[in-house]
Amino acid sequence: MKKLLLAALMAGASFTGIAGTASADDNPWMIRGRVIGVLPSESADLSVAGAPLGGSVKISDEYVPELDISYFFTKNIAAELILATAQHDVTATDVAAVAGADVKIGDVWVLPPTLTLQYHFTDMGKFKPYVGAGINATLFYSEDEGAVADSIDYDSSIGPALQLGFDYDLDGTPGGWAFNADIKKIWINSDVTVDFTTALGATVKADVDINPLVVGLGFGYKF
Repeated sequence: MKKLLLAALMAGASFTGIAGTASADDNPWMIRGRVIGVLPSESADLSVAGAPLGGSVKISDEYVPELDISYFFTKNIAAELILATAQHDVTATDVAAVAGADVKIGDVWVLPPTLTLQYHFTDMGKFKPYVGAGINATLFYSEDEGAVADSIDYDSSIGPALQLGFDYDLDGTPGGWAFNADIKKIWINSDVTVDFTTALGATVKADVDINPLVVGLGFGYKF
């Protein structure tokens, strides 16, 4: 956790420091609001006391609002900080210890702030596509273990992110309003510990890949 917080602070400090070098005359700031679909591509390796345990996990798709803040160093280069949080239902599937049944293990809130560096193509008129790559830091909070488990714990995650999207200028003036469509692939991995002592007499560990596709539509305003 200390390493995760330190990485987040360093990324924020770098973003703020670099931002201070640009000119306000360049209209450098852009804020977007989107509705996003968070669509996990999940998989997991389950084990008990180091021995493999058959089964995997299912994590629900969710749709939530998202806010992002962009800073344009030039007309082509920008950094974007993406902010959103979502609550996901979690189910252990095909669990060998209970005859291949599914076991609901509650829900968890996920906070995955993502910082990307983008290249914006500006020679296509009102249509302004961009590509980006960066880093994601995911925190899990308000874990609910559900009715079967005694407790559950999710480790934080740091991983890469890729991005593809476009802005479409709505008013034809420098800055102003734009329609936005955006898609991101985020790699999230968490070591999860589930205490099933009461139900199964064991603690299950899971190496979980969440790796969501995040698809968003919304509007932005460039100052």
